[in-house]
Amino acid sequence: MKIGCPKEIKPQEFRVGMTPNAAQEAVAHGHDVVIETGAGIGAGFEDADYEAAGAKILGTAKEVFEQADMIVKVKEPQAGERKMLHEGQLLFTYLHLAPDPAQTKDLLASGATCIAYETVTDRNGGLPLLAPMSEVAGRLAPQVGAWTLQKANGGRGVLMGGVPGVGPARVVVIGGGVVGTHAAKIAAGMGADVTVLDRSLPRLRYLDDVFGGTFKTSYASAGNTAELAAHADMIIGAVLIPGAAAPKLISRAQLADLKPGAVLVDVAIDQGGCFETSKATTHQDPIYEVDGIMHYCVANMPGAVARTSTIALGNATMPFMLALADKGWKKACQDDPHLKAGLNVHAGKLTYAAVGDALGMESITADQAIAG
Repeated sequence: MKIGCPKEIKPQEFRVGMTPNAAQEAVAHGHDVVIETGAGIGAGFEDADYEAAGAKILGTAKEVFEQADMIVKVKEPQAGERKMLHEGQLLFTYLHLAPDPAQTKDLLASGATCIAYETVTDRNGGLPLLAPMSEVAGRLAPQVGAWTLQKANGGRGVLMGGVPGVGPARVVVIGGGVVGTHAAKIAAGMGADVTVLDRSLPRLRYLDDVFGGTFKTSYASAGNTAELAAHADMIIGAVLIPGAAAPKLISRAQLADLKPGAVLVDVAIDQGGCFETSKATTHQDPIYEVDGIMHYCVANMPGAVARTSTIALGNATMPFMLALADKGWKKACQDDPHLKAGLNVHAGKLTYAAVGDALGMESITADQAIAG
């Protein structure tokens, strides 16, 4: 199979879909790899690194899309990239289709087969291709939130760890999964007073057993959430429903109850955001204010630490990418039900029910797509 990796074109996106190590593994498996020139620069990889791994460098994304049987990316294909996809081509990347009807429509029209990183599962019920970026985003959230909290940026002017005689910032993390756990660890490590909210009592017990004393836990009822939010300096939204739109946990009306200059960091923005007032921003212009409350809603947070993120993502995606290349997507999905869970679009049909439900569109099952 010929595997292609174009340069990411989303604003301020510095990651790349394939590392030189991944390219070398693919070549060792007997596949051809084509990389758009400069694709790895943002993550610290030169064209020469890919050539040394056995890949071929092409001058334009158009050439990569024309030649490759499988396209491997990081972010969802932008409008111009979607026009270059063609029938029968395989796309392997993050998609986040539930809040994005325009992308969904274009992918359906392309006739391509699209497997989304964020819905691939594992035997423990986890999301192994989302986890590395969730870890990065979770660890970044308190860092960017602390910056936003500075008075010059519109925040309350509160130091995360306080100083002797002055209390620390109060941080509420909504969601105790991968993002929330890493966010809470870092925020607590910065000296903040941290509370994690979740609706799963077993998860709360786990967090309390493992991190007891490092941060507090509380059940995520509407009342608890509203009460803790009203006293928070920073609220980190870290909820995820695989493949579906994120639930809205803080309404616009509730902003009036928050402290002026408090900060909302919405890590769920890729799935539409978990605050009613969230809208996607970029690293170039990351924050905005609504009713006196600062919002940080960058849709590709891990892109800020592109080298770490690229290597972490590459480590996770490589086995799946090789399986798709070695076996073809149908056999790979038949052999691995967890990879099959990543199938979102095939030949003009939606193949992931949660996306169809979110967009009010009909879908078929992945098994129907494979059988077809």
